[in-house]
Amino acid sequence: MPAVATAELVTAARSAGRGIAAFNVITLEHAEAITAAAEAAGLPVVLQISENAVAFHGGRVEPVLAGAAAVARAASVPVALHLDHVESEELLRAGVAAGATSVMFDASKLPYEENLRATARLVEWAHRHDAWVEAELGEVGGKDGAHAPGVRTDPAEAAAFTAATGVDALAVAVGSSHAMTDRSARLDHALIAALRSAVPVPLVLHGSSGVPDEELRKAVAAGMVKINIGTALNIAFTGAVRDHLAADAAVVDPRRYLRPARDAMSAVVGHMLRVVAGIPA
Repeated sequence: MPAVATAELVTAARSAGRGIAAFNVITLEHAEAITAAAEAAGLPVVLQISENAVAFHGGRVEPVLAGAAAVARAASVPVALHLDHVESEELLRAGVAAGATSVMFDASKLPYEENLRATARLVEWAHRHDAWVEAELGEVGGKDGAHAPGVRTDPAEAAAFTAATGVDALAVAVGSSHAMTDRSARLDHALIAALRSAVPVPLVLHGSSGVPDEELRKAVAAGMVKINIGTALNIAFTGAVRDHLAADAAVVDPRRYLRPARDAMSAVVGHMLRVVAGIPA
């Protein structure tokens, strides 16, 4: 089916009181693994490509986005295309022009007033081009080494920021961290509920790979809607490649180890999709 808009999937999930999972795509195998798992589960999904992933592919968003879009179009379930943690305004514009229906504009490293002004300006541009915008307030730990222990998003500030910028969704700091390789994060569920009450737009949880299943379920129940997952896929991918190469030192055809790597990612995606959607294991 044709790729759908992120806004459509997030709105439907929010209305139903469930979450929508968004998985980071680095390679074509990531996109294939994610959509295969979504099809098997019969659930919608968001494919998201970060600015770091675009840099890995030579700084051009069009090829990697076109590959993800082709996979999305071939899927039997709704799949949306999203750009994640974009700091470059040039990349934001190029990605929307190339077919991304939404973007996470990340000006969170700027002082509050500068973040607000930059975000409001990009939101106005994006809305003129039918694109949905997510922003971040309250630094989420672990991004590019910028870890701030205990940082949290203030509900009143979040409400003011949302009203002033016109963003369509807000990523908030409630206890998760990017790039965690163990699932030990504990979230502030009371804060999530307070943010849900204060902020009129959907809330987004970044760094969800490090959050245990039950914590994720509680987060969705408390008000989180879009749940971003990346590192968990890469752990599965890399582990499968290591295992295959250790078992067969003579292998040279990458398809021999990329197939089990793709399957391993798909198993993780299938599990996380069900957790986020509130489907019992």
